[in-house]
Amino acid sequence: MQHEPDQGDAFAPHDHALCQSRALAEAEERLRQQGARLTPVRRRTLEILLEAHRAMGAYEVLDRLAEAGFGRQPPVAYRALEFLVEHGLAHRLQRLNAFAACLHPGEDHAPVFLICRVCDKVAEAHAANVRSELSSAAGELGFTVERATVEALGLCPACAGRDAE
Repeated sequence: MQHEPDQGDAFAPHDHALCQSRALAEAEERLRQQGARLTPVRRRTLEILLEAHRAMGAYEVLDRLAEAGFGRQPPVAYRALEFLVEHGLAHRLQRLNAFAACLHPGEDHAPVFLICRVCDKVAEAHAANVRSELSSAAGELGFTVERATVEALGLCPACAGRDAE
């Protein structure tokens, strides 16, 4: 049965068009509340990231922007990606040196990223308990965590199924 994914459920079958339109609408509302806006290049960059639940490198995004008529200058892609990350609409995944759209831009959340090592699909899983434990462990050393990105590498259900065959 197809359904819209919850956090971390991006690996499950779902109505991806609905998923994309919901995330785009939430992004527009978040920016409106922040007094910012999606310029055409920012909007197209977000649409590109929303097309699949996978991480994309900046140059892949740049190629897609060029196909849409936005030019082939790297700063075009990097500025748009930085804007999306700064405003909570995308996440930077250090392990892959890539970006993924935030699937819940209207919410403040502390996800861990589940990255498939085969297909690069990315899911966000609730991680408030992980963040709490990290802050607690850091606090015992007198350290205050200001920002943390937790990334887990493994196999999504589809790729794990192929490995089992």
